Order: sequence, then C-alpha cells, then structure tokens
Amino acid sequence: MGTTVKQLDKLPVDLLADKKHTRLNGDKVFVATTVGNDCVLDASVARQADEHDLTEAYGQFKIEAQQVKPDYPPATVNTDGWAATQAAWRSLFAKVALIACFLHAFLKICDRCKRLENHFSEVCRRVWDTYHAPNPQQFLARCEALKTWAIKTLPAGSGLEAVLKLCGRAPEFIRAYAYPTAHRTSNMLDRLMDHMDRVFYQAHYFHGHLMIMKYSVRAGALLSNFLPDSLRAAVVERYQSPRTN
Repeated sequence: MGTTVKQLDKLPVDLLADKKHTRLNGDKVFVATTVGNDCVLDASVARQADEHDLTEAYGQFKIEAQQVKPDYPPATVNTDGWAATQAAWRSLFAKVALIACFLHAFLKICDRCKRLENHFSEVCRRVWDTYHAPNPQQFLARCEALKTWAIKTLPAGSGLEAVLKLCGRAPEFIRAYAYPTAHRTSNMLDRLMDHMDRVFYQAHYFHGHLMIMKYSVRAGALLSNFLPDSLRAAVVERYQSPRTN
C-alpha cells in the first residue's frame, strides 16, 4: 500500500498508539494503530496482545517511516498503561519518551465513581484541575491535594482506589511537561479508532485468511485519512481532510 507519509517534513515527532480489539474467524485479534497529525499512520494486525506480536505489528510503522527518513526517531508516543504496548515501543525506538494517557485514567475514575452521586461532579472537577496544572511542581502538589481530599471524603471502594492509583502515577504523567508538543491524552487516536470500530462492526468483522484481513485493515485505515471534515468543523476552513493539509 505504501507509506501514509511521503514527505520528510510531514513525519510527526509526536505519536499516539493503541490496539483495537476485533475478531478474525470468531477469534479475538488486535489492530495495532499508530496515529499522528490527525492521520492513521499505520494499522497492523497482531494475533496476541503480547510484547512479541505488538512489536512486530507496530514495527510496520517504523519500517515505513524509515523509508522516508532512515534515521527517523519519534520524540514521544502517547500510550495507555498496557505494559506490552510500552515495551514494544521501547524496543522499536530506544529513545522515545512514553507519555501516559491521562484520559484513560480519568475514564477509569468516572466508571468507578459513577455511583457516588454526591461526589461524582467534584471528583471530575478536581481530577481535571490537576491535569491543567501549568508545571510539574503544581501537578504534583495538586495530585497530593487530590489524594488527601479523596481519602477524607470518598468511601472505601473501587472509586477511591482509582483516584489513588492516578495520584500514584504522578511521576509518569509529569514526563509530558518536558515535551510541550506531546499528546497528554488519546483524543486524536480515539476519534480515528471510533471510525475504525464502526467499519469493523458494519463488515461483521473479519473472515478468511489473516493476510486478507491485514490488507483490508490497512486499506481502510489509509482511506479514512481522506474522509472530508464536517462542514460544521472549524478546521474545514483550512483543508478538507487531514491528508490534504
């Protein structure tokens, strides 16, 4: 299919990566997806969500990026907390900075705290107030304040545990402050993978040979980059689709 990015100056230095669960002949498989600059840069199939298979799947992006720039090194990649995903990217790019996705942690808190009607809105406000801290020192201070408030206010249970887990991961989250252009949340990736998920569902997932699935996934991912933006979107004033930017 060829690489998504053809021009050297279009190679993004800040990436996002995640795996999409889907099915091949009824068995669960994973589409390892790499995104940057509002484009799907690669989508490759992994049989298992382990380090070996994910390294091979994400490695397809490395191969194609280095066809454009042989010494291409991304500066950052935003990932969720899946250890195999992070290990795969460390293996592929030794110097890449792994940026923990704050949104995943927030969504987990929402799921665990949704039954705490008296505290839910306040929990959400305090978590996002922490996210918007202007520097690492204030981020750590707000995490500590959030932890103190949660211990005093929230009942014991999964909601409190989720908040404390976020606070305990503060050293991971502050890494993003050293990279001002890095993606601290996975919003860009999620928007593109939502479309991918709808396409997979409408096709009733995948049947037949693994290679056919790989070609289908890759072709669909590349075509999605040319979908026109909604006329209501402000971005449409600048270009019609991400690939025309």
